[in-house]
Amino acid sequence: MRPDTGRKEKGMNWNHNIAPLLEKGSLTREEARKLLACAEEKEAVKKVTEEAVKIRKQHYGDKVFVRGLIEFTNYCKNNCYYCGIRRDNSHVSRYRLTEEEILECCASGYKLGFRTFVLQGGEDGWYTDDRMVWLVSQIKKTYPDCALTLSIGERSREAYQRFREAGADRYLLRHETARQDHYERLHPKEMSLANRKQCLYWLKELGYQVGAGFMVGSPGQTMDSLVEDLMFLQELQPEMAGVGPFVPHHETPFGKEPAGRVDLTLFLLSVIRILLPNVLLPATTALGTLDGNGREKGLAAGANVLMPNLSPLQNRKKYDLYDNKISTGEEAAECLSSLEKRVAKAGYRLVYERGDFAGRIV
Repeated sequence: MRPDTGRKEKGMNWNHNIAPLLEKGSLTREEARKLLACAEEKEAVKKVTEEAVKIRKQHYGDKVFVRGLIEFTNYCKNNCYYCGIRRDNSHVSRYRLTEEEILECCASGYKLGFRTFVLQGGEDGWYTDDRMVWLVSQIKKTYPDCALTLSIGERSREAYQRFREAGADRYLLRHETARQDHYERLHPKEMSLANRKQCLYWLKELGYQVGAGFMVGSPGQTMDSLVEDLMFLQELQPEMAGVGPFVPHHETPFGKEPAGRVDLTLFLLSVIRILLPNVLLPATTALGTLDGNGREKGLAAGANVLMPNLSPLQNRKKYDLYDNKISTGEEAAECLSSLEKRVAKAGYRLVYERGDFAGRIV
């Protein structure tokens, strides 16, 4: 069952239902439920979007921050039911960049102007804690003026501390869903929502700028699931939030499930911008995959981050999280002039600075 936000309550006053978010910038569970029931009301969506854009401009002006994404391994020990690089997908062409290749990606990105690198990969045991510490320290030593983000899944608190001490600034770990029953629908038994959340709290304690997030329209998602996601983000107060539509992959158990809704994703981006005014909020590749103008629409809904791909061209299609993932063209780091024009046409400005959590340049 997909979240039914379009069911109108008899006599529902959408203006009343969006008022708590607009007036106090926070929500109770019941307020969140009533707010999500307005996702089909055009005037309600317009008002929420306008407020999100206003807040975004107050904190970040017209800046859209770019991050250089390096997808350095598609090996993964996990078997998440929605993911194309899951352990049991034997049809994936596996690859693993060497440390030297990763450093070459950073070098080319730096020449292009990038001042933030995002190392993203599956939970690959070859990249031990020691290897990651060495890699982080090498990147930070070579590019001390750059921010470094890791997105490599669940590790021990000790590992996170070592990465932080080596120089890692940020960590992305999407929680995917904050409801236990929904988490169990999306993941095998050996994975735990409690551990996922614990990792996020450890990262906060250790001083990272932390990113959480969830998929919109994933199998089994209900209105209550989305309410819990908003409540969790409100509680965690992450510096970044990765929210994009579910896109199926044909080699997974959910291969025949419908994709998530772009319009609902955009509405939720606006809601999150209001709940977390300073948040760094990407317009995701998944949005661009489902809608040719999806990322521009994301920016118009309150997002302020894009992540062009710095990975070697021959590996980009192999990081195959979902079907039809865009992996060449304007999302590629080499095509920044084209991306700049598209962003400018949308009324924003692409910038290459580190662009930390608003007001914080670290």
